[in-house]
Amino acid sequence: MNTETALPEKTKSGNQALFEEFLNYLSVEKGLAQNTLDAYRQDLTRYDEFLKKEKVSDWSKLGRPHILKFLAAEGRRGLESTSVARALVSIKLFHRYLTKERLVPEDVTSVLESPKLWKKLPQCLTMREMDAILKAPDTKTSAGIRDRALLECLYATGMRVSEVTGLTAENVYLDNNFIKCRGKGDKERIVPLGNVAVSACRAYLGRVRAKLKAKSNHFFLGRNGTGLSRQFVWQMIKKYAIRAGITKPIKPHTFRHSFATHLLERGADLRVVQELLGHSDISTTQIYTHVSGNRLKSVHARFHPRG
Repeated sequence: MNTETALPEKTKSGNQALFEEFLNYLSVEKGLAQNTLDAYRQDLTRYDEFLKKEKVSDWSKLGRPHILKFLAAEGRRGLESTSVARALVSIKLFHRYLTKERLVPEDVTSVLESPKLWKKLPQCLTMREMDAILKAPDTKTSAGIRDRALLECLYATGMRVSEVTGLTAENVYLDNNFIKCRGKGDKERIVPLGNVAVSACRAYLGRVRAKLKAKSNHFFLGRNGTGLSRQFVWQMIKKYAIRAGITKPIKPHTFRHSFATHLLERGADLRVVQELLGHSDISTTQIYTHVSGNRLKSVHARFHPRG
């Protein structure tokens, strides 16, 4: 057996140790966010399970057909094209790492291209639906006051759920109507906070947070004084969507999509929306112009005498 291309002994019974070394490399050298690393770990775990079924235990015997077969199996599992494309990115980065560490003589993924993805239009709420869900929390209760403030923040800023749950008290400037947000790649951005959201946050600070024994510096706290999880916010939003009578699928990112769409519908500049969302590439933001355009077309068709 070629010792230069064989799997390290510790990984023949499982590649998890090598995967963790690779993910640690991405964290330290590339500065990737924990959410991204977790997603790559899931992809590589499924990749490992597939290779075991294929009885491939030596990297030198792994070829492009194996990778293509794995991606096809992922597609048959019902994954969306974006998830399959991310799995390919995970695998390509991993094999590049194997080559860098001289565990294999060549990168078998070097000629594999990421698939062209259909641009899926994001689901967003109408302004009436958004108003209904923002009013759904019962502000006669401590939890309702907090939830109302959190929902208002999501809609007012377009923050990701990980950004709002990671928001710290010192990064909320209510007197100046803005939030300092830390997003993907640990990039920091300033996002304005409207008067309605500021008012809701003031009510939460004075009537709820001030009475809690804070065990962390997170802005939004649970009853035990610790920060909220993304899963908690997800379930909270689903609860209020049902209460508001919204039947379409909704998740925390729906607030982000609605934020961008509503701004553009009301005449906001695309570059400004890009800055507010923290997109490094404006092409990512441009998908919202399609959403806004479709809305305009439907309004035109409905109300124009020759529509």
